[in-house]
Amino acid sequence: MNPMRHSTTLRAPLLVALLLSPLLAWGQDDAALSAGDTAWMLTATALVLFMTLPGLSLFYAGLVRAKNVLSVLMQCFAIACLMSLLWAVYGYSLAFTDGGANNAWIGGLERLFLAGLQVDTLSGSIPESLFMTFQMTFAIITPALMVGAFAERMKFSAMLIFMALWLTLVYIPIAHWVWGGGWIGEMGALDFAGGTVVHINAGIAALVAAIVLGKRKGYPTTAMPPHNLGLTVMGAAMLWVGWFGFNAGSELAADSTAAMALTVTQLATATAALTWMFAEWISHGKPSVLGIATGAVAGLVAITPASGTAGPMGAIVIGFSGAIFAFIASTKVKHWLGYDDSLDVWGVHGVAGIVGALLTGVFAAPALGGAGLADGVDGIGAQVWIQFVSVIATLVYGGIVSLLLLLGLKATIGLRVDEEQETEGLDLSLHDERGYIL
Repeated sequence: MNPMRHSTTLRAPLLVALLLSPLLAWGQDDAALSAGDTAWMLTATALVLFMTLPGLSLFYAGLVRAKNVLSVLMQCFAIACLMSLLWAVYGYSLAFTDGGANNAWIGGLERLFLAGLQVDTLSGSIPESLFMTFQMTFAIITPALMVGAFAERMKFSAMLIFMALWLTLVYIPIAHWVWGGGWIGEMGALDFAGGTVVHINAGIAALVAAIVLGKRKGYPTTAMPPHNLGLTVMGAAMLWVGWFGFNAGSELAADSTAAMALTVTQLATATAALTWMFAEWISHGKPSVLGIATGAVAGLVAITPASGTAGPMGAIVIGFSGAIFAFIASTKVKHWLGYDDSLDVWGVHGVAGIVGALLTGVFAAPALGGAGLADGVDGIGAQVWIQFVSVIATLVYGGIVSLLLLLGLKATIGLRVDEEQETEGLDLSLHDERGYIL
């Protein structure tokens, strides 16, 4: 054997190890940036934005009539832009910084205009800029979810003003209450990825908006079928993929909890999709592609608050329960009560979100395969009660403030397009464009 070759063979790996050792220590030190966590959160942030643009946009665009497809795409796109800027200017600071004496209710102003956020500023093991942007994508999709409730009849100008006010007065406070050190989080409520902050919050606002605006012209006697279910299924598939960033990304680390969150998200979604499909098959005689896609979304919603605490079997129960209750709300209760939630935002996001938030308190229990109840909470009953309080607080506060905002806009600039514009379609009447070929 050539001794020089042997010596070179030994020195090469040693040299590589010495060169990489600072990076390895950097990733392992809890007080320093983790390259692995950062890489995962960069991916998760892109996945959550992907949920809105293009996932939710296509999901909704396929469900409306052809004359309104561009209006829905425009609303989602504009919301993504507007929320990004408002979040950077003041939203992040008010939601996620320490508000001092008022910390239970609202954050502080130390990150106003992102002051003090530098390239090397950390939030845990990732850059704070990345944490801020990840949370920005949640602030984007939550108001965008509401678009489906008032589709085909709301003024674009009124929509923009309402969304800006809603983010400021509803989303930001509730996000702080749950995730920013506020009173709901301190109470011990479990909401890993947004059951209350995102889905119940958007769901109740959507229901209020649908009622305040009133029914679409001709509803429910005139048939208003989706114009392109292919777009809807593609959008639902994008939501499903993007949701792994939504749920697993909420761990803010590349670890075993994130892996389990991904696993339970898949199981709950698959269960819910099949549950809705079979429920529709039994009640209507045929399974539909719209049904299985909507069921998948209901499952994604239901598992969201429990994704960091439920085990695999708990996820299956949550997915099944969320789909059943969402199916009843969307296909039965809506018609009994007579409101026109165009694309069933309340039925899917609101109702499945409530089911998921409550069952989080059950299936977090280690005896049922969960990761554990909140610190200091004694038993499943106590945890479910805390979950119930968080749900009621979100419904009451979000519902009342949303109602006041909508009534104020209705009395001033008006909320709804006129009858001629609605008949012509919002693509032409509001944007002077046509999204389909005659």
